[in-house]
Parts: sequence; structure tokens; C-alpha cells
Amino acid sequence: MRCVFLILMVSLSNHAAKLGQHRIERAAPARNRLAMTGKRQKHGAEARFDLETLRDMAGDKVFARGQAYHDEGRVEIAAMDRTRVAARVIGSEIYRTELKGAGKRFSGACSCPAFSDHGFCKHMVATALAANHVAPDELKKIGSRFARIRDYLRAQGVDALVKRLMALAERDAAVLQDIELAAVAAGDDDASVLARFRGAIADAISTRDYIEYGEVGEWAAGIEVVLDRVEGLVGQGKAALALPLLDEFFDDMEEALGHVDDSNGEIGALVARAAEIHLAACRTTKPDPVELAQNLYDREAGSDWDFFHGASETYADVLGKAGLAEYRRLAEAAWGKIKPLHAGRGGDDEDRYGLRFRLSSILESFAKCDGDVDARIAVRKKDLSSAYDYLGIAELCLAHGRDAEALEWAEEGLWQFEDNPDERLVVFAAELYVRLGRKADAERALWREFERSPSLDLYKQMDAVLDRSRSVRGRAVTFLKARLAQPKSQSLARRASVPDVLLQLLVHEKLFDDAWEVAEKHGVGERERLRLAQASEANHPARAWKVYADQVESLLKSGGQRNYEEACAFIGHIGRLRAGLGEKDSHAAWLDELALRHKAKRNFMELLRR
Repeated sequence: MRCVFLILMVSLSNHAAKLGQHRIERAAPARNRLAMTGKRQKHGAEARFDLETLRDMAGDKVFARGQAYHDEGRVEIAAMDRTRVAARVIGSEIYRTELKGAGKRFSGACSCPAFSDHGFCKHMVATALAANHVAPDELKKIGSRFARIRDYLRAQGVDALVKRLMALAERDAAVLQDIELAAVAAGDDDASVLARFRGAIADAISTRDYIEYGEVGEWAAGIEVVLDRVEGLVGQGKAALALPLLDEFFDDMEEALGHVDDSNGEIGALVARAAEIHLAACRTTKPDPVELAQNLYDREAGSDWDFFHGASETYADVLGKAGLAEYRRLAEAAWGKIKPLHAGRGGDDEDRYGLRFRLSSILESFAKCDGDVDARIAVRKKDLSSAYDYLGIAELCLAHGRDAEALEWAEEGLWQFEDNPDERLVVFAAELYVRLGRKADAERALWREFERSPSLDLYKQMDAVLDRSRSVRGRAVTFLKARLAQPKSQSLARRASVPDVLLQLLVHEKLFDDAWEVAEKHGVGERERLRLAQASEANHPARAWKVYADQVESLLKSGGQRNYEEACAFIGHIGRLRAGLGEKDSHAAWLDELALRHKAKRNFMELLRR
């Protein structure tokens, strides 16, 4: 009975932890997690989180909202120790927030939509501020909260806890399934375990209808519960059962992902975890290496979702010499049937990035392990349908000290794609020319590309490659101004971008007088005018504030609370600039006129009054 009780308790604990973590992190994929640094500050005792860092990461507006939430007592800290703070924050809903770390380095996540969309949110600020103000005696109370609950549960006895758990399972299907799978794994024969787990996997992954972005979190949570139990089989010495179950998992997931909006990357993370469990099970059971190689190759080469990308390297210790040899044999046999691609005869995306891409990755991985550069080049030579393909081979040669060969590949790519070269290949060739003492060739290649397709990025690279030659700036400005002077019919396809590129170049070089002349004469885009104003406001405050005023009008026209707040920030900045110009009275009159025109926007008017 005690064994069953322990299984049930562990099951419930794991399930609760997963659901809690899911509520905290399901709107926070790995790419949105934040790493923050800063100084510690004193609040009586040393503060847990640094205010300066919080403000830098959140921005003034979000920090102010988080400060207000904290001041209004909206934060309830649920758990706090040396490494972690977990809290509930009451906003339009109750959100779960978690911060890890302290001092100069900490990270966090929140279940609110703002964190998913923008990262650091007001709930995280509020939680950090609340943690900073927790006194030592309050910290003991927080720590003792869960200790009291654990002590209470221990005192109830097995029968009472089983009754409580079963009541919870009757209300929550996921809890019921988790407990049932744990019980099956602990006590049933292998055939029964496989049958029950296969059913659970199929039920969890089944999509029926398309799963929208907002529904993915709940779907993923159900799958993760089952995956926990499969992982448990490995820990219980039943890894041989886990392997066929994981095969079912990958097969079902391969089909299901076509019907899921996984923009948050939650399912990708689940699949990666399943792959880790599969590797651990293989290392435990040591399956036949040739059969394993065939299975892994089929999954890597045949999957549209790259579940097993790089499997030959990942499983090398399990595959051994025999398995790796079989893996390579299969890939080389398939590669022999792939047709070469050349300039002007490239394949479609399905050809270039489907089986061809997967096989080339496998074979280049083997060649890299062998240290065989020629074999890697041979693999890459089978697709030369873009200038970037030539660049890849040239970079590989250069990385291995084969400079002359690198230049040959670069020049071949420039010749093959003379009418539409890749800018990266042009810059690579120019840098190599300079290294080999052929600066004149570098200049010709760079100027040819700049005159074909001018951009600020290319200008910066030219400046670096040619060692900040003054002639670069003068020639670039002269060329762009001449292009602007041409009749529209002569350069219609490129004319729209030329004023912006010229303006960007002049701002980069801090030639603000010339930049304003271009902006006022040639009608550059709103974004470029704003960048010019911000870069030059110290020298041209009168021009800058008028650009900011146009931005205010644009924001007010778009409407919405966030736009109103940004407009007010501009208004405040305009006031400071005009005060420096001695235009306080004119600014006040402008504000009155602005308020009169937009008096119907009540939220804006409230912000303006503040």
C-alpha cells in the first residue's frame, strides 16, 4: 500500500509542478527568455534584484506600471528561496510570474500575453520589487507555507491521501491519466504497459481539428504528462518498453504537426525532450547498431520536421563503427541519385531544402569528423545554384588555409552570377583581394556592387575593407547625388531607395546639414526623418522638434493607449527642446491647439493632463 501511495504522491507532485510551470512559461518560449545584469542596491538589507537593471530591461513605461502594481499590493509571493521567486500578480487576470537568480544576473517568465509578445513585462517588475521588500521574517513565513502543507499531508496517513488524490483525479482527467499510467508502469506486465501507454500517446497527440496558437499550450501540457511517464519507464529499468513507445510518439507527432500552430516553439521543445529520452533509452538497452542506424537514418532523411537532425553524431557512441558505417552507406547510396544543381538551373525549394539538404548535412558531418575538406567540398559542389553556395565553399577553403582556392571559388561565383551577385560574396572576395595585396581589384568589385545596389551596410563594409579611405565617402555621396539628379524614367526601379540611402550615409558620417537638405528636398520616408531628428537634435533642435510633432500627429491618428503614451513622451521631449530654444510660450500655444483638435480622445487628454 505504501508503494502505491508513493507512486500516487510522486505522480500528483510531478503533474502539479508541470501544470504550474506551464502556466508560468507557456507564453514564454526560449527565444523570449531574458538574461539581465546590473548592480545591487540597498533597501535596508541588500536588494534581491537591481532597480537600475529592472528599469533598463523593462523601459521607463513598463517599469512605472510594475511599480504601480507593487505599490497597490497586487503581488502575492508564493515561493522564494536563494535561486527562485514565484508569485501571483493580479492584473486583468491572475498571472503567474517566475524570476530566477539575483543581483547582476537573473531571468524570468510570465504567463501574461505581454511577455509572449514583447518580453519583459510589468508583472515581472512588480514581482522583483515585491521580492526586494520581503523582510527576513516574511521570508521565513513564505518558506514555511509549503512546509506546513507538506507536514499536514504527511500526518494524514495513506488512506486519507489516496481518498484526496482520487477525488482530485475525478475532477481532472489529466491527473487521472497520470496516476493511472504510473500505476500501470509499476505493476502491470509488459504487454499491458505497452497497450495502455500507446493509447495514452495516441489520445494526447490526436489533433482532430486544427489547433490554434492559443490552444497549443493546453495540448502540449497533455502530451508532456504522458512523456513524463515514458521517461519514468527508463528510470524504472524498462527502457526496452520506452523505445517502441517513442517510435509511436515520433510517428504521431510527425503527422500532427501539420495541424498545429506552434509559433511559440512549445512542441519543438517537447520533441527535443522526447529525442533525449530516446537517446537515454538506447544507451541503456544498446540495440543492434545496424538496425538502429537504419531506423535513425530513415527518421533523419525522411522527416519534414528534422526530429533527428545530426543523429549520426548524437548517437555515435551507441552506433559504434558498424552502425556508423551503415548510416554512411545509406546516405551515400541516396546521395548518388541526387542530381547536381547549377547556376540558372536551380531546383525548387522542396528539392533544395528537402532530401538534398538532409543528405548533404549527413555526409558533410561524416566528412567533417574525418577531417576531409575535399570530401566536404565535393558534397557542396552538388548544389551551385546560387552565389551563396560559392561563398560557402570559398569560406570553407579559407578556413583551412587554402586562400588561392578560396579566391578561385569566389571569382567563379562572381562570374556565374555577374548580373545578380550576392553582396556577401562580393565583400568576401574584396577582403581576400586586400589580403593578397590586390587592393585595386577589391575597389573595383566593391564599387561595381555599390553602383548596382547601394546600401548603408555595403558602404560600411567598403569603408572597413578599404581602410576608411576618404575617397570612399566622397565617391559614394557624389554617386548617390548624381543618381538623384537623373530623370525618374532612367532609374525608376531604384530611385525610391536612393534618397534614403544617401540620408543614412550622411547621418552615419554626421554630415547633418547635408542630411537635412536631402530630407527636405527629396521627401525621404518618415522613419528616416525620425532617425535624422534623433541623431542631430543637439545641432538642429528646431528641425528635430517639428519632425517629432509630425510623429505625434501620426500616433494620435492611429489611436490606442500605447500610441497615446508614446505621443506624450514625444510631447515632453519637444517641450524640453523648445525651452532650450526660448520657445516656452509658443510651445504652450501649440499644446493648447493640439488639445483642442484632439479633445475627443479622452484617454489621450488624461495622459496629457498628467
